[in-house]
Amino acid sequence: MTLGPNTAARDTALGPSLRVMGRIDQTWESEGREDLYGDDIFTEAPSEIDTLAHLGPLAPLAGLWQGTKGLDVHPFVAGLETDRYLERYELEPIDPQTNGPQLFYGLRYHTHVTKIGEVGTFHDQVGYWLWEPEAARVTFTLSIPRGEVLLATGSAAPDATSFEVRAATGERHYGILANPFLDRAFTTVAFRMYVTINDDGTWSYEEETDLVVEGSHDVLAHTDRNTLSRLASAVANPMFEGTDGDR
Repeated sequence: MTLGPNTAARDTALGPSLRVMGRIDQTWESEGREDLYGDDIFTEAPSEIDTLAHLGPLAPLAGLWQGTKGLDVHPFVAGLETDRYLERYELEPIDPQTNGPQLFYGLRYHTHVTKIGEVGTFHDQVGYWLWEPEAARVTFTLSIPRGEVLLATGSAAPDATSFEVRAATGERHYGILANPFLDRAFTTVAFRMYVTINDDGTWSYEEETDLVVEGSHDVLAHTDRNTLSRLASAVANPMFEGTDGDR
């Protein structure tokens, strides 16, 4: 990691942020998840071909969505800046994925954001939402074209109507990586995203990214929130779509 002249501030911020995040890796290990799959790492787990029927708490997210009341608050030169935005969020089921005995059902997503009244892209993001039924765990991946990626996780019941995923810089398993300039100038030290499935068929998220801006000793919160309404239902995953099976 390239710390640059902001080393002291960044190191000071990193410790508290990781404590707030609950030491993600230690939580995983204390729950015994590292031994969940035993010694046979090669035999693949059996899976069902219909992803939409086996997404656990992610099932209500499948489809094409639109949010018109997005609110973004982020650090700026003079403090914090607020923007309102429109969002188009597409989540399509993928075929079951296995790492030997570890099984995931998932959604591939793309979200595209524009400021209200503007045409140019304000934010663009791709990744996966993954459900690991054996571990009762949601995994979230994020990649943005500014040169930053992360892997976040959180526990959830299969029928949960709300869940949270978290990541932090320095974590071995669920962490954050950025290109050298971004890592120096706008260091992301922690990330959390809280998802709620609403009774009216919409879903909402509240997202917080903790940043240390070069030259500052403060941890600043970059927050985003939106509620999304369905535009279209999801199509079946390729494996299931190619069969004559019924859900």
